[in-house]
Amino acid sequence: MHTPKIFVAGSAKSLGSALVRSFSARGYEAFAGLGATEPSLRDQAAVDEFFEAEQPDWVVYAAGKAGGIGLNRRAPADLILDNLLCATHVIHAAQRFGVKKLLYLASSCVYPKDAAQPIREDSLYGSPLEPTNLAYAVSKLAGLELCRAMRQQHGLDFNIAVPTNYFGPGDDFSPENSHVVGALMARMREAKARGHDSLSIWGTGRARREFLFVDDVADAAVFLMQGHSWDGPLNIGSGMAVSIAELAAMLQEICGYSGQLHYDTSKPDGMPVKVLDSSRLAALGWAPRVAFAEGLRRTYDWFLQQKEPKHEVSL
Repeated sequence: MHTPKIFVAGSAKSLGSALVRSFSARGYEAFAGLGATEPSLRDQAAVDEFFEAEQPDWVVYAAGKAGGIGLNRRAPADLILDNLLCATHVIHAAQRFGVKKLLYLASSCVYPKDAAQPIREDSLYGSPLEPTNLAYAVSKLAGLELCRAMRQQHGLDFNIAVPTNYFGPGDDFSPENSHVVGALMARMREAKARGHDSLSIWGTGRARREFLFVDDVADAAVFLMQGHSWDGPLNIGSGMAVSIAELAAMLQEICGYSGQLHYDTSKPDGMPVKVLDSSRLAALGWAPRVAFAEGLRRTYDWFLQQKEPKHEVSL
């Protein structure tokens, strides 16, 4: 039996790297694993040249620029342009170069702000999007709809999954672009190192979010690529939600930070609650493997390893 050759678009990012690990552990050939051979996805000619040379059988799309509320407010045009260019170039090339199966990983931001919780797949377009991440959400919806159109017009096995908020090794911990888990870990480590006795956090702390360890998202994606095909989005989530205040308390323990936490209510919370209904995926036989607290500990351990000074050893 022919083992498919897999291109993970966005393989240098946290989720892309986890996808490569997950495919490789199962004996698949997943290439562009460290981004070294990945073309510039913003350049259609470069993407076409890559597809023509490599002839991938499967594509998993996990690329594009992303960030938290701060980046969405500061650079909405960059977010839209980057995600539109990358998605359209990869999906178009996949269609023209005969890719047999594609999985487009969207974002839970594509669902409406006021969607009933937990959010079902049929909530798409039910009401307006959350304003604090509108630009990113619109760009991800465009990629989602391009996949649906390819499936409808050309009969291609192009599928869409919607992961919940994920975190893990390879995350962005920068103050400019990080999501909430990475941002809080980095800021608590900094506050502890500098002896700061308090830390300010955006919002009320009451907003509730669902989180999933990045290796579980990758595991779900590999599971879905192995013999499953569906029309429209399919949610990937854990079903468990915590408030931002609860998350911060867990991270205080993991990071060893004992200062006071102050919530800046002048800053936005985003959606009050965002949890995905992943019952369709569960019915197919998939479930997460990594407990939330364990995933947080593994992520912080990885973060600390990146921060430790590297010493050259002379022989």
